[in-house]
Amino acid sequence: MDIHGYMAQLKEEIDQQLIAVIACPTETPLLVEAMCYSVENGGKRLRPILLLMMLEAFGYHCQKGMHAAVALEMIHTYSLIHDDLPAMDDDDLRRGQPTNHKVYGEAVAILAGDGLLTEAFHVLAKDKGLPVETRLELIQLLSATAGAQKGMITGQALDIQAEGKKVNLMALKHIHELKTGRLIEFACLAAGMIAKQPPEIMSKLSQFAKRLGLAFQIQDDILDVEGDAEKMGKPVGSDASKRKSTYVSLLGLAAAKQMLADEIEAALSLLDDLPIKSDRLKALTHYVAKRAH
Repeated sequence: MDIHGYMAQLKEEIDQQLIAVIACPTETPLLVEAMCYSVENGGKRLRPILLLMMLEAFGYHCQKGMHAAVALEMIHTYSLIHDDLPAMDDDDLRRGQPTNHKVYGEAVAILAGDGLLTEAFHVLAKDKGLPVETRLELIQLLSATAGAQKGMITGQALDIQAEGKKVNLMALKHIHELKTGRLIEFACLAAGMIAKQPPEIMSKLSQFAKRLGLAFQIQDDILDVEGDAEKMGKPVGSDASKRKSTYVSLLGLAAAKQMLADEIEAALSLLDDLPIKSDRLKALTHYVAKRAH
C-alpha cells in the first residue's frame, strides 16, 4: 500500500474514534454538533497519523496509541476553532467550509473549542490500555506541548504580537517551533513514551519533530503564495494581506524552497539514526514537503 492509501486507512480509523468520543448523549446537543462540525470538516490528521506510524515503526500495534492520537487531534481542532475567531485571525473559511463561529456563533464556537480541549485530557486519562504511569506522562507532555509555557499557546501569542511587524528569521523560527512544531513533537514523543524508549532516542525524536514541523510551516508559507485556493479551501495570499512575516517574505520564494529541502533532508537523516522501520515515516516526511493543501 502506498503512503496515501495507508494514511487514508489510518485517517478512517482515527475519524471513527473521534466521533465515538465526541458524539455522546448530552444535555447540550448543539455544543456536540459544533464540536463534531469542526472535527468532521476534513483535515489530513497528519499529527495523529504521525504518532501511530511512529509507534508502528517501533514495533507496536497502532491501536496502542489510538487514545493519544485522538486526544492530539482534539487539541489541534480546538486550536483551529479559536484561531479562526474574529478576535484572532477572523477567518470565514476553513478547508473550504464556513468556520465554526460562522455557523454556530462565537459563543458556541468558543465552548466547542473548550470542550475539545478539556475532553482530550479525559481521553488520555481513561486509556485502560496503558499503565497509569504512562498515562500521567502523556497528560503532562500534552499539557506542556499545547500550553502557555513554551507550548502551542505561547507560539500563538507570539504570532499575534508579531502581526504587522517584520521579525527576523530566528524569531520566526521560534514562533513556529512552538505554534506548529510542538504538537508534532507530541506525536513523536508520545510514541516514544508508549514504546518505552530511552532518553537518547527521545532526544532524536524531538529533533526529528522540530525539523518536520519547520518543514510543514515553510510549505504552508509557500502554498500561501503559489497554492491552489480550491485545493487549500481558503484564499491564497492571506498572510500578505494580514502583513504576517513568513519564510517567503523574509527569504524570497526560491530560498524558502531551498530551506524546505534542507529541513526535509535533515529530518530524513534523523530517521536513519533511529532503531525503527522508517520507510513509511520517510514517505510521510516527503509528503509534508509535497502536499498541495
